[in-house]
Amino acid sequence: MLNKINSNLNYENRVLRGLIIVPTRELVEQVSKTLADFGEFLKVKHTKVMGGTSRTKQTKVIGSGIDIVVATAGRLLDLSKDEILDLSSVNFIVLDEADTMLEMGFLEEIEEIFSLCSPKRQIIMCSATISQNIKKLAKEFLQEPVSVQVHDRRDRVDLINHKAYKIDKKKKKELVTKLIKDSNYKQILLFVNKKDAADAAIEHFNTHGVKAAAIHGEIEYKQRVQAIKDFRNKKIQVLIATDIAARGLDIEKLPLVINYTLPESTDDFTHRVGRTGRAGNRGEVITILTTEDYNRFTKIERDLKLNVKREVHESFPLRDRQPRQKVQTKKKLSEKKSRKTPVKKEPAKSKKTTKRDVNRSFRRK
Repeated sequence: MLNKINSNLNYENRVLRGLIIVPTRELVEQVSKTLADFGEFLKVKHTKVMGGTSRTKQTKVIGSGIDIVVATAGRLLDLSKDEILDLSSVNFIVLDEADTMLEMGFLEEIEEIFSLCSPKRQIIMCSATISQNIKKLAKEFLQEPVSVQVHDRRDRVDLINHKAYKIDKKKKKELVTKLIKDSNYKQILLFVNKKDAADAAIEHFNTHGVKAAAIHGEIEYKQRVQAIKDFRNKKIQVLIATDIAARGLDIEKLPLVINYTLPESTDDFTHRVGRTGRAGNRGEVITILTTEDYNRFTKIERDLKLNVKREVHESFPLRDRQPRQKVQTKKKLSEKKSRKTPVKKEPAKSKKTTKRDVNRSFRRK
């Protein structure tokens, strides 16, 4: 996109031609930084458009002439409706974290944004997982789309060492705290499903001498940015995140991801795992399992062709009642072949029908 736009620039009358749509403000910052790095020696100008920041400043920058906009959908449509931003000249669109955008209910906004852009455009949809919603959107807006797969899902998990610990519900926080303290890792990304779980975890860690911070939807944007900055600079050891808040988070050589609570889907598990083991570096993932997680984790293993040994930490013997699990034993080949042949039953001998039998049958009728 940078090369295409840079090769045909009009410095005196810049026209917006590139648009990158992302689900979160953190990802706006990350993509914007990447554009600045790659375009350091180019004359291409870009700006950030997102909620929680000054509309006045954004309006002023847009008015001075912009080539590329990195935006969240809501603020982008607001500026477009107020005629501050004209999207009609946009002929290069990138939909980043496409599956997340659609899962978060942004389909109508995305369709509206596409309709405001030039009919002659190139659209790129980027995602670690391709859902049916993305395929539907691709059929609607793309002509003869090409699928580019950078890495196979199986290839990615081969770089990662998986562990799973079974634990009683009431002992989960204690186990995770011990695992963190016993590790030599200075950066650990810990995933939870809900904001309440993140708040409870951070309170427990901080009272037990583990430096931690959290990022989720109810924490102010400035605080989230500061938490990520402190995590990158290793001022805090543990960053607690929900799936949406961590989407697009890129920590160089992140050594460990902990699934404090098991995600709802295999795709979410894939995104979490994808935070470590990047760019050829090895990583580790620890998944914490209570009794209610066993079946769902088995499904995730099956989907990703994983076989993770379930361990019990020596300091935390199980007290909760464990569900019965059917142990599958491998039969010998000779046992499989030697099947018992069913015994043929001889047909019953037919009795002679007497006159008395006929009379009885007639009376019953």
